[in-house]
This record gives sequence, C-alpha cells and structure tokens, in this order.
Amino acid sequence: MHAFNTVVATAVALASTAYHISLVSAGPVDNNLLSRNPFPQAAPALAAVPTACPGVPAISFPFQVASGWAATKVAGNLTLPRGIVVDTQGRLLMVQNGIGISQHILTSGGCIQSSRVLIAQTNLNHGIYLSPNGTTLYASSPTTVWSWTYDPASGNVLGSYTVLVTGMVNSGHITRTLIIPPHAPNLLLVAHGSNGNVDAAAVNPATARAVVRVFDLSNLPSGGYNYVTQGYLMGYGLRNEVALAFDGNNMPGSLPGDDFQRTVNGVTTDIHQDNPAEELNYLGDVTVPNNNWYGYPVCYTVWQPSLITDRVFAPGDQFVAAPNSTFNDTTCIQQSQPAHMIFQSHNAPIDSKFDATFSNLFITLHGSWDRQPAAGFRLVSVPFAQNSAGAYVPTAATNSTSGWQDILYQADPSNCSGTTCIRPAGLAFVAGGNLYMTSDNQREGELFLVGRVG
Repeated sequence: MHAFNTVVATAVALASTAYHISLVSAGPVDNNLLSRNPFPQAAPALAAVPTACPGVPAISFPFQVASGWAATKVAGNLTLPRGIVVDTQGRLLMVQNGIGISQHILTSGGCIQSSRVLIAQTNLNHGIYLSPNGTTLYASSPTTVWSWTYDPASGNVLGSYTVLVTGMVNSGHITRTLIIPPHAPNLLLVAHGSNGNVDAAAVNPATARAVVRVFDLSNLPSGGYNYVTQGYLMGYGLRNEVALAFDGNNMPGSLPGDDFQRTVNGVTTDIHQDNPAEELNYLGDVTVPNNNWYGYPVCYTVWQPSLITDRVFAPGDQFVAAPNSTFNDTTCIQQSQPAHMIFQSHNAPIDSKFDATFSNLFITLHGSWDRQPAAGFRLVSVPFAQNSAGAYVPTAATNSTSGWQDILYQADPSNCSGTTCIRPAGLAFVAGGNLYMTSDNQREGELFLVGRVG
C-alpha cells in the first residue's frame, strides 16, 4: 500500500499543510502567496504542447490521453528519471537514478535544445528541490540530503555541496522526498518510508521510519542533522510518503507507496487485491511539531469492503489487519488519524503538484503488479476547492472511490510491469500551465510535456 499526502489549509488563516497523501501547515503567510503556484515559475510561457520534438524517438510505451489534453515526448533514452524541477530561467533539472542531476535547456515550444550532466553523483535516486528564490538546489540519496549553491543566471552550481541530513536507513523504501514551504524557506521536510512492507518497529516514532521530519536550515549543525535524533516530527505511521505538495495556503501533502490479509478469530482472508487503499492525509502546521499517528503499521483504510467478510465496512473506514481484544477496528478510529481521500490499492502515487490556481492536484500513479490486473500507470488530477474556512480540500467526499480524472493512462493495464508500460514519476509545472512528467520505465526512461488543448 502507498499512501498519498497532499497539502491543504487548516482553519488557521493561511497555514501550510502536508499530505500522506498528508498535509502540513506553515503558519500565517502573506495573502499574496495565494495568487501564485508555490513552485518557481519558469519563463517563457508555453502557449501550446508541440505535436512533436525534432530528433526525439517515438513513444516507447503507448498510452491514452483524455479529451482536451495532449502529451508529447520531449526526450528519450533517459536513465530511470525521477524527480524534476524547473529553475527561474526555465531550465529543467532532473534526477537520473545512477547518474546524478541532469540539466536541460528548453526551447520556447517546450522541446529540449541541449542537455548536460550538472551534478555527477550516482547515489542520487529521487528527491530534488529548489529553494523558493531559486538559488539553492537540494537532492537526496537513501541516507543523506545535500544542498548546492545554484546560480540561475548561468545554470551552474557554485562550490562544493553541504551535507544537511544524515543517518537515514539504506533499506526498505529508499526514496527521500524533499519539500520546503515557500513562505518558510528555512524549513526542510524530509520523508522517510518504512523498512519493508510491514515494519512492525515503525509503530514507535523513535525509529524515525514511516515518518516525515522537519529541519531548520537556519540552525544547521556542523556535519548536518541526524535524521533519527534531530529535527522534529511531522506525523508518524506514514508508510512511505513520496508525493509531497503545497496548496494555495502553503499546506504540503504527500503520497506513500503487497500481500495483505485480514485475520479474525483465527480465520485468515486474503484481501490484498483491493485493500488497503492509498490515502490522502493532512499533517498540519509545518512550523509546529505534529506527534499524531496515522495508523501504520497497525491501522489501514478500506478500499473494497466486499473483500472483508467478517463485518460490514464502507470505503474509507479504518481497520486492523488482525484485531484482538485489546486493539481492534474501533481502537483505530479512536487513536489514528483517518485518511481524507482514498485511491485504489496498488496505484503507487509518487509525485503530486498543484496547478497555478490550486484547483487541481496532479498525481503520478507509478503503478504496481501486486494485484491482478495491475493498477496505476497513469497521471490523474484531483479537483480541489476552498471551503468556508479557506482551506483547500478535495471536492470529492472522503469515501469517494472516483474523486479524480484520468489525464494520461493505459487503456488496459492488465499486462503492465516495470518494463512494459509508461511509469509516471516526477512532475514539474512551467509558466503557461503545461506540465513536464518523467517516466522511469526500466527499458527506456522518457520525458513528456502534458497540457490542455483547445
């Protein structure tokens, strides 16, 4: 099971929230921040998605595109491309797992004019972020977070790296997503997944696994922070928080990424085909520690209630894999934070970005063949709106099983795997509203430009 965390505002005016999907808030901010995307906007604006890019090979793994949308391959033969960002001058920076960070100069039409390796560091595998002012570049390996001084005028990194965070575990879920609140650029959020499918020890937040932690970069200790013992907690029981994003109130959110059984009175039922659900969770104010428990590795969320036959459930309900007399489904309701939105099991969300108006959250569903037929392998958008308190919330009900729109998808994912279908991974918006998306298929990594037409 993956969980997806996105960012939405709390009742506190203009707070900043994070998603499991989890949400976190960063305290009161300037009202002007509501009018802009919290990620650096690139120039120039792209008026339309090109029909093709010169010299780029054909799409390796065909897919469908929703009506009113277009998608064009702008690069191929990439090496496991994951996280991407766009600098303030319109260059695209990409983590290629096993290579480092590559830099790509974009044409006014959205194609790639030239490419180079900006940072050759083979242990960088997923996380990448630019500071809100565009002058500091961040990236992560399974064990460490680094920063580099970045010159947006030249596109060069200046000097050597700085070690920011160490002490993370090089096993289990090894992607370390990074995110910084636009209005609190001294705070770095780092997500650390569990040590495996069911990491029993992670029920204790002191393990610093299945958690999101926050580090104050304005008080960086010599040699960097230790992930396990320093910084502060932004929620635990978050199995694998991968997709983190900020909404219009600067609330961050994330998606986590699997045989699963329910055992009651000695009777075991296989429910893994469609349970547990992927989740959207809210983490709260990023400037204040969040010691709340989000359930993992004990409490989970129902997607398909018909598979759980010992009692009546509805989608979105919480349950325990093996309830007993001291801890049962009711205990989960009492002690763990529930999901605010659910997604089909095994979709594996790994990145999320809001559009410029914060009315849609775009999510890459990396896909999994842990169920049959396989699920995911698509890009979706989740409609959001502000409620009466000013918080950004999904327009779908918390128990909805259809609260999103497919943008780019496999018509038949039943035979999909890591080598046979597109595998949506990283996302980055550019000015004009178009969206770059990586696919890290093991046979060929690709980069696409996705946008509305008409």
